[in-house]
Amino acid sequence: MTAAWLRLELRRRWRSLLVLALLVALAAGTVMTAVAGARRGETAVDRLAERTLPADVAVLPNEPGFDWDVVRDLPQVAALSTFGGAAYVVDEVPAEAVSGVISGEDAMRAVERPVVLAGRIPDPRRADEVVITPSFEESFGLGVGDAVTIRLFQQESAAAFRDDPAVPPDGPVVEARIVGVIQSFWYGETLGSPGQLILSPGLTARYPDELGPESMTAMHNAIVRLNGGEAAIPAFLAEVERVTGRSIDTFDLVEMFRHHGREVTGFEADALLVFALAAAAAAVFLVGQPVARYAAAMVADLQALRAVGMLPRQVVRAAALGPVLAAIAGAAVGAGGSVAASRWFPIGLAATLEPSPGVDADGPVLVAGLVAVPVLVAAAAAASAGLALRATRDGAHRGRSVVAAAVAAGGLPVPVVVGTRFALEPGRGRQAVPVRPALLGAVTGVLGVLAAFTFSSGVDDAAGDLRRFGQTHQLGAWFGENGRHLLPEEEVPALMAAVAADPDVEAVNDSRIGSADIDGVSTAVYSYAPVGDTALDVVVLEGRMPARPDEIALAPATAEGTGAAVGDEVDPAGTGAVTVTGIAFVPDGAHNDYTTGAWVTRDGYEALFADGFKFHEVHVALRPGADPAAVAARLAETTGLGLEQPEPPTPVAEIRQIRTLPVVLAAFLAVLALGAVGHALATAVRRRRHELAVLRAVGLTRPQARGVVVTQASVLALAGLLVGIPLGVALGRVVWRYVAETTPIFYVPPVAATALLLVVPAALLAANLLAAWPSQRAASMRVGHVLRAE
Repeated sequence: MTAAWLRLELRRRWRSLLVLALLVALAAGTVMTAVAGARRGETAVDRLAERTLPADVAVLPNEPGFDWDVVRDLPQVAALSTFGGAAYVVDEVPAEAVSGVISGEDAMRAVERPVVLAGRIPDPRRADEVVITPSFEESFGLGVGDAVTIRLFQQESAAAFRDDPAVPPDGPVVEARIVGVIQSFWYGETLGSPGQLILSPGLTARYPDELGPESMTAMHNAIVRLNGGEAAIPAFLAEVERVTGRSIDTFDLVEMFRHHGREVTGFEADALLVFALAAAAAAVFLVGQPVARYAAAMVADLQALRAVGMLPRQVVRAAALGPVLAAIAGAAVGAGGSVAASRWFPIGLAATLEPSPGVDADGPVLVAGLVAVPVLVAAAAAASAGLALRATRDGAHRGRSVVAAAVAAGGLPVPVVVGTRFALEPGRGRQAVPVRPALLGAVTGVLGVLAAFTFSSGVDDAAGDLRRFGQTHQLGAWFGENGRHLLPEEEVPALMAAVAADPDVEAVNDSRIGSADIDGVSTAVYSYAPVGDTALDVVVLEGRMPARPDEIALAPATAEGTGAAVGDEVDPAGTGAVTVTGIAFVPDGAHNDYTTGAWVTRDGYEALFADGFKFHEVHVALRPGADPAAVAARLAETTGLGLEQPEPPTPVAEIRQIRTLPVVLAAFLAVLALGAVGHALATAVRRRRHELAVLRAVGLTRPQARGVVVTQASVLALAGLLVGIPLGVALGRVVWRYVAETTPIFYVPPVAATALLLVVPAALLAANLLAAWPSQRAASMRVGHVLRAE
């Protein structure tokens, strides 16, 4: 009998089942795509590490002629490759898109062996081969097989080129060809990067005088892979200091990739999982309601067969079978869509680390979806059919709403009283309407939209105000490195004073940077040395800036790495204990980012670094409203100093990447709210037509009948606003605080002022637009026909 009934239903209601299957496909495909994308992004770092022999440490003496043999011979070293800046230009590519030269037989083979996405890696014996990273071709229109021209400098002109980029190249010319597209941690991209063109180590081997580690115009550093990995880093650093006789800047690349890799990609994966959870919740309402309605309608039709012996369990099974078949078909289509959509995943930073971009089928996720979706739909359909079957035997009234009772007791007009009851009381039997899903949908819609706009407000604020990342200066200039000034040293103070005297300059800091070992952490230490009367504003997260030579302020990542807190003592460079007075951001520098480093006073710096500086810079903060480009041009004319605007910190692009997910989620939840409220309004008019007909028969006018539905819609919207607004603002701020603390960013509570102003009228307008068609049906009802049918 069940099979016979199913065949009949497939002929009668195939359109309804097709629509249900499409809804299931949309919901299941969205959830499976998000979950698979999260899993893929979360594992991208580990999968790339397995294939690329990543470096563990970067050693950064940043000087020509450094003796790398003594480092290469250390027992901890498994492989070493030098890299650095040299004088050359590539005709077809801007300088910022050309990576520094690399050298050594280990380069791209025994350390940072890249994943080859197309073509091959360059032959280390050839100078005329280059490779690119994935975004390069899209940015510059050059791909595998295309040619580029590399122009080198002679030693004398190379030195001049470092001071004046207008100096033309006069050395060898190499006609090179792009032979591959590669990816690794080191030879990779940052978010928003146009990509990189990477020269072959064969170029350095062919032209050692112009580019090699011994060249007196090329500044060379090295990346090192260690025997023992991360655990060998402390011993290696101690050995480097022993064999060189001095402290050298180093980057712990394992820790760097852990933060910029696992932490950021983990957050992106969590965001996708939250999106999947919210999409699944939306599916419960959007798909659950038609499933329940279909099953309940089948029970009503199957009542006639009860008289000829159909058992209750057979009624439930027959009513649920159609939705289950639709769910199976929809889950299969959704799984196919998930595989097709995988080409756009993972997202954000994980996309720049994915070693196997393109279409990917996540077997566990697909199998789980193909099994779970039909099971959940079967459970929902069976439960709905069972409730509908019991409702035919049980005519008991549901609970009354306190709010509806208060409205009735207040003597308000009949349309208001009845509309409030329709919104808050489900009714009984076959006239029951889905009140709770409608209320929850309205709340969720408002909550989701406000949370998304609150979060986006935080993103916009941070992306538009670089102070949130500690970047309080708008211009900077480079004065020297390794203890040598680019200009005569006696001219430097006068130049800084001239910059500070400009009317648009608010503060100038004489930033000398040295490298000190603080509790095993190599740290870039900045001098806090104001030029003039006004000190550079620094974003202090905790405590205060140092004021005496025996005080220091640590950047947050450095404080975490050393385990130091405000009030503790540390011993930088073994020169004596100093007190940590604060946790503060530092400028992004050549060997540090804004979360790693430290501040000391001018006298404190001289006590630490009697031998000079690693780098010497000037940081210039402008008055509000000043145009950095105009100020830089004016100062170039008056002082001859080339001031440039600093690049935004890397996390700016990272947080912009996650801005899309809350907006898409808000759209999903808005659809949920509209669907839930619209379904409730339409269902109320259809299932409670008898009540409306009775009211019409005793004097309810057509406008009043419309008023009932309008009131129901308005009450649902107001309930959503009452609960959703505070929860949405709170949720948006909680999520943004989490992002701010993990990035880190200076947290300022975001306020989505426009959204708060518009959400109330927008919600009421949307609810009343949804009520237009149901209210017209209520007003045009044929009262006599309904009463006779009931």
